[in-house]
Amino acid sequence: MAGLSAAAALGSAGHRVQVLESRPYLGGRAASYDAGGETIDNCQHILMRCCVNLQDFYKRLGVENDITFHREFVIVEPGGRRSILRRGPLPAPLHFTASLLTLKFLNLSEKLAVIRGMLAIRSEYGKRKDLDDISMQQWLEEKRQPKRAIDRFWSQVLISALSEDVNRVAAAHGFQVFWLAFMARSDSYEMGVPAVPLGKLYRLESWRKLGDVDVRLRTPVERVVIESGAVRSVLANGEELKADHFICAVPFERLPGLGIPVDVSEFEHSPITGIHLWFDRPVIDLPQAAMLDRTIQWVFNKEQGRYVQLVVSASRSLLDMSRADVIALALKELAEFFPAVLDASLQKAHVVKEVRAVFSARPGLEAHRPGTRTAVPNLFLAGDWTRSGWPATMESAVRSGYLAAEAITGKKFLLPDIA
Repeated sequence: MAGLSAAAALGSAGHRVQVLESRPYLGGRAASYDAGGETIDNCQHILMRCCVNLQDFYKRLGVENDITFHREFVIVEPGGRRSILRRGPLPAPLHFTASLLTLKFLNLSEKLAVIRGMLAIRSEYGKRKDLDDISMQQWLEEKRQPKRAIDRFWSQVLISALSEDVNRVAAAHGFQVFWLAFMARSDSYEMGVPAVPLGKLYRLESWRKLGDVDVRLRTPVERVVIESGAVRSVLANGEELKADHFICAVPFERLPGLGIPVDVSEFEHSPITGIHLWFDRPVIDLPQAAMLDRTIQWVFNKEQGRYVQLVVSASRSLLDMSRADVIALALKELAEFFPAVLDASLQKAHVVKEVRAVFSARPGLEAHRPGTRTAVPNLFLAGDWTRSGWPATMESAVRSGYLAAEAITGKKFLLPDIA
C-alpha cells in the first residue's frame, strides 16, 4: 500500500509511473488471493475514521463506497455475555463516558480507572517526552490501572490496533491510538470494514483515471544499481529499468539484499494469524465482535455468518502450532462465544500465518525509523516501517507513500491528522 499510494499521488500529479510488483496481485500484506477456489484476504484489515490518508487513497481509486463503517463495537465474553461500546451524547473527548460505565466485563472500580486513564492520556498527549522510551504496560501500571482493566480493555484495543503486546509496544503509539481513534473526535472510532475482497480495492481498472501509471505484476526487483552516488537503474526479471526517481516500498528485511544502504538492524517483526472457517449454516449473528480472555481476538461475519474470519494479532503462540491444531483451537474458542458453532459442520478451513506481518513498535525504535529521503539523492523510501508519524498500519503505509511523492514533486499530498 505504500508503493501504491505513492503511485496514485504521482500519477495524479502528471508523472509517468511504473509499479513493479513481485506477486501476481496487488496489496502486499493487505491483499486477497485464490485459496483453493475461494478468494480470501490474507487477514481481515480494518480502518477507522481517523485514518484520513487511507480514506483519501481509496477515494483516488474510486473505491471508497466499498468500505462499510460500523458505529458499535460489540465485546463478547466466554459464555456469550455482550457489551457494546458506542458514542453517547457528550461531546468529545467525553463521548464514551456513558458507554464505558455500562460495560459488563469490568466492575465499577475498573471502569472508573479506565476513564481516569483516558483523561490522563488527554492531559499528557503531546507533552510527555518519555513515551517512546517506556512501554504502554509501564505507563498503565504508573497510572494504577487494575490488571483486569489492562487485560480486558487496554490490551484488547491496543493489540488489535498495533499488533503487539502492551508490554512490548511504546507508550507513544498507545497514546496515539487512543487519542486519535477514541478521543479527538466523536466519530473517529467508527470502524471501516471492506465489503469486497481486498484485491478488488486495487483493481487495475481503477488506475486508468490516475494518469500514466503502468502496473507490472510478477516483476520482482533483483537489484538496485547505484553508480556515482545515484541510482542508475533497477534489475527486474533480467531487464534493466531506468527512471529519474526510484521509490523503494519493500519490507525492511529486503533492503540489504537489494543493496540499499539503510540500516534496518534494529527492526523486529510481530506476526498476525488469520483463520478462515466455512460452515454449513450461520454461526454468528453480528457483523463483527471482539472476544475476551482467549487466543482469538476478533471475529468478522462473511456470507451471512456461514463464513467467518478470525484474527489473532501478535500471534507468536500460534507460529509453531500445526494447521490442524490452530483450527481445533479456533473452533473450541469460537463455540465459547457463539454456541451455534457446536451444531454446525465445518466444511473447510484455511489458516494464514503472516510471520512478518508488521514491525514491532517497541520502546526506543522510533529513533531508528528512517525518513523518506536516503543518502542517494534519487532514491526514496516508503513503507509502514519508515518514519511516517504512525505505527504499523495501513494508514502509516499510505502516509509514507504520500511523503515519498511529496519529496519528489514538492507538492502536498499528505492530509493532517484529525487532531
